[in-house]
Amino acid sequence: QVQVVESGGGLVQPGGSLRLSCTASGSVFAIYEMGWYRQAPGEQRESVALIFSGGTTRYTAAAKGRFTISRENAKNTFYLQMNSLKPEDTAVYYCNIRHRLGDSEYSDWGQGTQVTVSS
Repeated sequence: QVQVVESGGGLVQPGGSLRLSCTASGSVFAIYEMGWYRQAPGEQRESVALIFSGGTTRYTAAAKGRFTISRENAKNTFYLQMNSLKPEDTAVYYCNIRHRLGDSEYSDWGQGTQVTVSS
């Protein structure tokens, strides 16, 4: 069983910053992708940023230039540094890990952390 836990959400004013953390524990195999997603009320969950096992990162247009995804492999932990936050960034943020053992692949999600950007 895998536990994926996010932390770091909260209320911040427009233009402010937050750092989200995500830690995976339990039966975690070889992680090949870590990602942050978000879901605003009434909207579908969308990708925000990904980081792959080789260190390559990928961002959506909304996140590029403002958000930075990083990781600490030894701790199975990764982060999302969010700067210059806007009200439209308000959403529940979820982290996801994709890992594999042999030919079997797994995807595990955290429970989500609320980010609210408001004055």
